[in-house]
Amino acid sequence: MRMRGTDQQQSHVFSYLSPEQRVRKDHPLRPIRMMVDEILKQPSPQFNKMYAKVGRSSIPPEQLLRAQLLQMLYSVRSERLLVEEMDYNILFRWFVGLNLDDPVRDATVFTKNRDRLLEADVAKLFLAQVVEQARGRGLTSDEHFTVDGTLLEAWAGAKSFQPKAEKKTPPPDDDPDDDPDHDPGNPTVNFHGEKRSNDTHESKTDPESLLARKGQGKEAKLSYSGHLLVENKNGLIVDAEGLQANGTAERDAALLMLEKLRGTKTVTVGGDKGFDTRGFVAECRHLRVTPHVAQNHARAGGSAIDARTTRYAGYKISQRKRKRIEECFGWLKTIAGLRKVRHRGVGKVAWIFTFACAAYNLVRMRNLAAAVPAV
Repeated sequence: MRMRGTDQQQSHVFSYLSPEQRVRKDHPLRPIRMMVDEILKQPSPQFNKMYAKVGRSSIPPEQLLRAQLLQMLYSVRSERLLVEEMDYNILFRWFVGLNLDDPVRDATVFTKNRDRLLEADVAKLFLAQVVEQARGRGLTSDEHFTVDGTLLEAWAGAKSFQPKAEKKTPPPDDDPDDDPDHDPGNPTVNFHGEKRSNDTHESKTDPESLLARKGQGKEAKLSYSGHLLVENKNGLIVDAEGLQANGTAERDAALLMLEKLRGTKTVTVGGDKGFDTRGFVAECRHLRVTPHVAQNHARAGGSAIDARTTRYAGYKISQRKRKRIEECFGWLKTIAGLRKVRHRGVGKVAWIFTFACAAYNLVRMRNLAAAVPAV
């Protein structure tokens, strides 16, 4: 038998262990922190342009970006909760770069400083540096890619989707308290029989969001669209775009990302049936990209590709590999919390979507390094 331990209260004032000593050596965040520190050395000149040379000191942008990564890696639902976690969580303090005695800024101060990053092109630069680091380690392919898009539900309710034209305000009731449905903060709205479209209506809380649906028979929601270009070797995200959900955004974003591919060799790009249009296929071939898209024989005029493309084994491999892009979307929506975005406006939504893609790559690169035994 063992002697009963003593229930001592937390009465110690001093600690002789730093956050670095408290985080175990094999913690999964350690390799991510090393990669992030190496990446954050690059944008220092960019950060210098965003801040004044005199005045009060603000939260360092490096700490803001590390905190934003933590929010996505640990699915923290709000900035207020994230700041609270950083105050008492030693692991979070270590990753962000705070000592145990360093004060944590208020949630309002944190969000206002973060908005300065949202106004700059930091997310694109950060993702590019992550991809470059993966390319330097031989983890990416320069020849075979996959494109796809998904809908991101906007932070706007269906009741905010109202006619663009000004409507006359109905006269007030004699006694609104007698009406059980009278609630100025959450009024009762009946949409039955009303035709609503993006041409005639817009959201009063997020005008840049558009009404869209995933497919036939699905409900329409105010949404944005997120688009990925993924390489087929290890499923790493090479590029990302956030756009309005206008119906053709998938193909427009795909061509936009394919144009930025470097190199002179012909590459292949896989895609689902939504990319099987003559316009998209023609533009791909103009960019020296072989379109390995799924054939849509039900489309008027048939598929835009034929046996000259589908007969090769590479086409079948691309069709098998392209489904891995859904793993990226699944992580972004469930872990990074982008199923319903918390930002309004296409610019901010695109920023947070791109930065979440960089977070996914960091996790994927850590897992790939752990799967390869050290020599």
